[in-house]
Amino acid sequence: MNKPEKISLYELFKRFPDENSARLYFESRRWATGRHCPHCGSVKTVEVKDHKPMPYRCKDCRKHFSVRTGTTLEESRLPLHKWLMAIYMMTTARKGIPSTQMARELGVTQKSAWFLAQRIREGFIANAENGGGMLSGDIEADETFIGGKEINKHTDKKIRAGRGPVGKSIVAGVKQRGGRVVAAIVPDTKGTTLQGFLAANVQAGSNVYTDEWRGYAGLRGYQHQTVQHTAKRYVDGMASTNGIESFWALLKRGYYGVFHHMSAKHLHRYVNEFSFRHNTSKDTMLFINTAFTNMQNRRLTYKELIHG
Repeated sequence: MNKPEKISLYELFKRFPDENSARLYFESRRWATGRHCPHCGSVKTVEVKDHKPMPYRCKDCRKHFSVRTGTTLEESRLPLHKWLMAIYMMTTARKGIPSTQMARELGVTQKSAWFLAQRIREGFIANAENGGGMLSGDIEADETFIGGKEINKHTDKKIRAGRGPVGKSIVAGVKQRGGRVVAAIVPDTKGTTLQGFLAANVQAGSNVYTDEWRGYAGLRGYQHQTVQHTAKRYVDGMASTNGIESFWALLKRGYYGVFHHMSAKHLHRYVNEFSFRHNTSKDTMLFINTAFTNMQNRRLTYKELIHG
């Protein structure tokens, strides 16, 4: 197994000093076994002189293409070198990077930086959908509420529905001790919802540790232990949810300290970003490689992002 590799910004620029080196990198990731046409799949392709209108042409379907074709990079006017830099920024910023800062670093508008980051997050969604297999062993399960505090909202924005996490989105999560995190938006904290989320992501027979929330009561198919948070007990033998709660703490620090707001419409993108970064944080190039791999065969237009 290769040793996890973390690289500095200086090392990144040494490896990829210009646009051509970035293009060759993306091509090596996409066409590791040989270049093929994204339109028809043919391997009969040729390089175009001066790379205009695109670097390559298919001899069979006669269409032009580039490494961007058929990916979330398609039709983007930003240089590939800036795409590479943006992906790097998103792996090294533990609490995330705001679009305003990304815009300054890349020399683009805030709108362009926001759209760029959301298209990169589209790859994180693909990674979550493809999955990395069921979690197993010692598993911590918990849920949290994400959203602004009612007391801080304008009067016309407040939801007057009594006490509790009013107007917030619910995120359920499971963490394998020493391993991956899986998190997703859920509609409620009922037993059918939380236990269904567990069944979809955790191998039967695993040791599952939760707090005493009634949604986990009667959990079947697992070795289930609870820790009594209401009694101010946070560790009881092996029973603890400190690991998944540390993940929630990082997500919320990103919410309040970096992004300041994550709309319910796009919250799943940020949750997947934090999960993806947690699961690949020890290896910078693994993060970049996997992010680009999952951006293939996916498109996200600005219209879809805003109105979808």
